[in-house]
Amino acid sequence: MGSGIFRTKSVEQSIADTDEPDSKLRKDLTAWDLTVFGVAVVVGAGIFTLTARTAGNVAGPSVSLAFVLAAIACGLAALCYAEFASTVPVAGSAYTFSYATFGEFVAWIIGWDLILEFALAASVVAKGWSLYLGNVIGAEGSTVVELGPVDFDWGSVLLIAALTVILATGTKLSSRVSAVITAIKVGVVLLVIVVGAFYISKDNYSPYIPPSQPGETGEGIHQSLFSYLTGAGGSTYGWYGLLAASSLVFFAFIGFDVVATTAEETKDPQKSLPRGILGSLAIVTVLYVAVTLVLTGMVKYTDLAGESSTLATAFEIHGITWAQWVINLGALAGLTTVVLVMLLGQTRVLFAMSRDGLMPKKLAHTGPHGTPVRITVIVGAVSAVLAGFFPMGTLEEMVNIGTLFAFVLVCVGVIVLRRTRPDLPRGFTVPLVPLVPILAVLACLWLMLNLSVETWIRFVVWMAIGVVIYFLYGYRHSMVGRRATPPPGVESEALGHLGGPAGPGGVGL
Repeated sequence: MGSGIFRTKSVEQSIADTDEPDSKLRKDLTAWDLTVFGVAVVVGAGIFTLTARTAGNVAGPSVSLAFVLAAIACGLAALCYAEFASTVPVAGSAYTFSYATFGEFVAWIIGWDLILEFALAASVVAKGWSLYLGNVIGAEGSTVVELGPVDFDWGSVLLIAALTVILATGTKLSSRVSAVITAIKVGVVLLVIVVGAFYISKDNYSPYIPPSQPGETGEGIHQSLFSYLTGAGGSTYGWYGLLAASSLVFFAFIGFDVVATTAEETKDPQKSLPRGILGSLAIVTVLYVAVTLVLTGMVKYTDLAGESSTLATAFEIHGITWAQWVINLGALAGLTTVVLVMLLGQTRVLFAMSRDGLMPKKLAHTGPHGTPVRITVIVGAVSAVLAGFFPMGTLEEMVNIGTLFAFVLVCVGVIVLRRTRPDLPRGFTVPLVPLVPILAVLACLWLMLNLSVETWIRFVVWMAIGVVIYFLYGYRHSMVGRRATPPPGVESEALGHLGGPAGPGGVGL
């Protein structure tokens, strides 16, 4: 519908495309599978590494409040995701939703944005997994070997290769593997909470919000955009540190939106998707807040400063050496499922874009297991190269800004689709529209403002590259565009028959 870069793909057309024999995904997943996927991807990097670093370097004990603020923003956005996913049960998540509401150009931008989120997250977390593997087998850095002038991280490549095979074999198998590993890591998290609770000292919670201090994270382009615009200066500790921390720990919640990318493979999407999205978010919020309260109660927040501190650091300080082994094993399990589900999300977004012609359409072919094998192999190969050869550094903020941008569009999209298509059957409806979506947008924009200036600069550059690719390839190969434009000769024939411009029965969507 429509023309030019803002042509939309109707919800009916999106759903009809899911029945194409060559690109049909198998419906294998239940609400329980989706909840497991959500918990599997969210309980991982954030709980094992991000909590300690953020407490020590940015927020102090108030990191627990930062998690609550981030959870509120996620909860509001999750309601909007649940409505969209139950209304448009098609692969692609925010990309597909945006195509139905804002048009092709915005859909492309959000698809390009999700590629950034999932691909970087999968590679970064795989490198984190490799570090923990090195700790388990006895020597830090033992999973990295020198190949001439470059370092090769064989641990992360081995992980991605194994998970790529599992994903290519079938989504249901992925869910079963994920369920087993998720049970292990949730058990580890509960053990950490129970054991750590015996070592809590209330003195460690004071001051709950430490006084602001100048530091590298809060100066120049390293400071948050909000503190830069308001001239507040440093964002290490203090209220600005708390706000910056809520934007940082948002990375720990990334993943519940991946549940929406599996909509097309869900048996009863109208009921299962909302339950999976909201259920997984509720579970991980409770776990996160409990872990941060235990962590900051066990040791003084200053003991967690530095880039190398993890959840195990607090237990080492108390001489609980066996806990380090348990946490290392839990982290290996946790990060395995994070990479698995991030790779799954990446393949489904690319699958949806390929089926629409915005990426090469041949990639959307599904194999005998009902999975897009070609895309899965390509995504696995690219992620393995990134993780194996590139020093990734800390890219949490880049992933965060991409996700928050997607959240904003989904929340606005709920309001738009309520106005333009009130007739659509909705398995779940957001309460108090437009109030809840508007609050969700404001919360996400607030978190984006508290990300660093350099993150915004990198994000704008990445988006600019995406715009160029869209106009060079996507616009000309779009299936929606081809359906709306009659083949040469058809239009003139229609004009001859009708004696004028093509009427309602002409070629179109």
